[in-house]
Amino acid sequence: MKVPAILTAESPADVWPPHSSALDDPEGLIAIGGDLSPGRLISAYRHGIFPWFNEGYPIMWWCPPVRMVFDRCEVHIGRSLKKRLKHAGFEFSMNQAFDRVISGCADRPHSGTWITPAMQAAYRELHWLGVSHSVEVWLQGELVGGLYGLGMGRIFCGESMFSLVDDASKAALVWVSSELKRDGFTLIDGQMPNTFLESMGGTRMARADFLERLSAEVE
Repeated sequence: MKVPAILTAESPADVWPPHSSALDDPEGLIAIGGDLSPGRLISAYRHGIFPWFNEGYPIMWWCPPVRMVFDRCEVHIGRSLKKRLKHAGFEFSMNQAFDRVISGCADRPHSGTWITPAMQAAYRELHWLGVSHSVEVWLQGELVGGLYGLGMGRIFCGESMFSLVDDASKAALVWVSSELKRDGFTLIDGQMPNTFLESMGGTRMARADFLERLSAEVE
């Protein structure tokens, strides 16, 4: 019977259990505990692992058997979305309002409680270190949507997004995909498969294939 590895704050930040030890139920759980220090977080993403847990629970680390990805950073833009983006009047920026973006993601209705205050503080620290990044969507000078994630070599690890007006989060994904391609990125990792990402052109990639790609693209 598989059990997740138990980490403490003293556990080496760069040592993780083998990916094959990830649980089948709950699917992808590979370790519990540790901390959200920059070194551990960066090491986790370099190993294809990310934290996801609710307020009041220990830190849970995941490496799911299937990832939702955008290969070559290609995002599907349907006819109605293309028309909407043409006339919406959105303006975009990067890394201009990280705190407001991550707060917006945490406050998103029905988002649950996984973007805890501790998680927000940890990713803000990564932002100060130049590892995590935000995309902002503006309408008439007001922040109306955005997303944030981590840059790992030539892979962008998406974390969360939010939208205060129709299609703002879709617009953020479309815009950042273009920027990432221009900067030489080859993959956007959307982590867990979901219908929204699938509607935007996300495809499923097996864990072994994702880890091989990660190893090649993260320097």
